Amino acid sequence: MDLEKQPQQPVAPAGPAPAGIRASDADRDRIADILREAMVEGRLTAEEHAERIDLVYRAKTVGELQPLVQDLPAHGPAERRAETPYGYGPEGPAGPAGNLVAVFSSSTRRGRWRVGGRTNAFSLFGSVEIDLTEALFGQRLTVINATSLFGSVEIRVPENISLRGSGTGIFGNFEVDTLESTDPEAPVVVVNGYSVFGHVEAKPKRGKLIANLHDQLRKHLGR
Repeated sequence: MDLEKQPQQPVAPAGPAPAGIRASDADRDRIADILREAMVEGRLTAEEHAERIDLVYRAKTVGELQPLVQDLPAHGPAERRAETPYGYGPEGPAGPAGNLVAVFSSSTRRGRWRVGGRTNAFSLFGSVEIDLTEALFGQRLTVINATSLFGSVEIRVPENISLRGSGTGIFGNFEVDTLESTDPEAPVVVVNGYSVFGHVEAKPKRGKLIANLHDQLRKHLGR
């Protein structure tokens, strides 16, 4: 066979998936990453981010996902990390949300632990305490969804991170002490949710700085 006489067949470029195609987990995660970056950059409020994330994981097709980011830049977290490496650790792989549940009981997470991108805290006639002052942040944005029914959810963060939130108190209170860090690489913690005859509170713990933990880790590792 004379290969030189055989016409080469054009290869069609790979394009975006048709709108009617069923969305995969990878499709949803890609859109969620764009929304997280938009939240970090201040393009979306905490309430807008929460609404769109909810729609992302309800979407059945690719066509339902695209309108959620059509007014946002198309870059993802990988591009941003190439521009500005985070000072508190590499981006961790996406994983399932962590859960803290207290039903007529208490649930506490404190000390040195690695915080995931999403944490769900639920209290029913109980108390949940989340202490992030010594935690290891593997990603820049951490979202905590807090629900309190006749109970309490208390969240403590270092003083030098950014803390934002959006929630509702019904015969109860939902309080988030907003912080804006001067460090552009500082973690961002967003607390969303509601309380009914209960209490949700997120605020900094005085005297606790995330840099203190970095110094301890370097000393422990001999760096």
